Amino acid sequence: MKQVLSGVQPTGNLHLGNYLGAIKNWVKMQDEYNCLFCIVDLHAITVPQDPKELTNNTRNTAAAYIACGIDTKKSIIFHQSAIAEHSELGWLLSTMTPLGWLNRMTQFKEKAGKNKDKSCLGLYSYPVLMAADILLYKATHVPVGEDQKQHLELTRDIAGAFNRQYDKEYFTLPEPMIMGNATRVMSLRDGTKKMSKSEESDNSRINLTDDDDTIVRKIKKAKSDMEAGVTYDLEKRPEASNLLNIYVAISGEKRKDIETRYQDSGFAKFKADLAELMVEHIRPIRSEMQKLQSDKAYLDEILKEGVLKAGDIASKNMLEIKKIMGLLSI
Repeated sequence: MKQVLSGVQPTGNLHLGNYLGAIKNWVKMQDEYNCLFCIVDLHAITVPQDPKELTNNTRNTAAAYIACGIDTKKSIIFHQSAIAEHSELGWLLSTMTPLGWLNRMTQFKEKAGKNKDKSCLGLYSYPVLMAADILLYKATHVPVGEDQKQHLELTRDIAGAFNRQYDKEYFTLPEPMIMGNATRVMSLRDGTKKMSKSEESDNSRINLTDDDDTIVRKIKKAKSDMEAGVTYDLEKRPEASNLLNIYVAISGEKRKDIETRYQDSGFAKFKADLAELMVEHIRPIRSEMQKLQSDKAYLDEILKEGVLKAGDIASKNMLEIKKIMGLLSI
């Protein structure tokens, strides 16, 4: 079977964008692929984290994976930092990654902003660690959002560089998997910006932990426009397009059918229906998350089991990589 690897950073609450853009699609893959779903805590520490919060968020992310439908009997859930080969391969691959390739990465420029000189090396070079995450397990497919396509292209470049340098087709070039109508869920306050855990306003996102009333309130307050009907036009109506995409992703209906239904109504009716739909969809996820979060021992056991399984794959592949590179293992 083909191999899939993906992950989410354990920083703050997971939100609707994480769910619709990633985890909901992961659930569908479990019967067709060998799946490894990582909690990428090493990526999280490229910006300062409170240690206690990071520990809690790691468990909470595992709980969210399971509550959203990741089956631990079919897939491997593990946290990245528990497997040293991630960092080790990240270093090995950094020795064959030209600075010019990293200088082209737009996300560093966006995240660092005007404080580029004060940013840590990890924030600059984390695409190499991301490549190591993927290549360590010889992943053939990687589900990514539109904003991560550039990093996957870098992963393919690095894999190709390794294969050429050692004249051996060891790494498969992983293929991107971009799925669904809401692969990039945007902010409820600004339809041109991605929904994010780091956005200052909590009203910009729907958290998977939000209660029913909070979800309804946030959807009603979501930015829209003054035009009649709800139609899809990313350039002229980014907020309307975002809400429509979310409706499609949750309901499974065709976008044209939804546009037709609300062509003569304003946003009040559309938002009320979307809020009701979202409440019914998120409520069981939230309930299961709360149940899992109250049992830390169970979550730790799930992660321990995942680390053992993923670690077996990682250690075997790392020995092969080091042998190809001429690094002595005794």
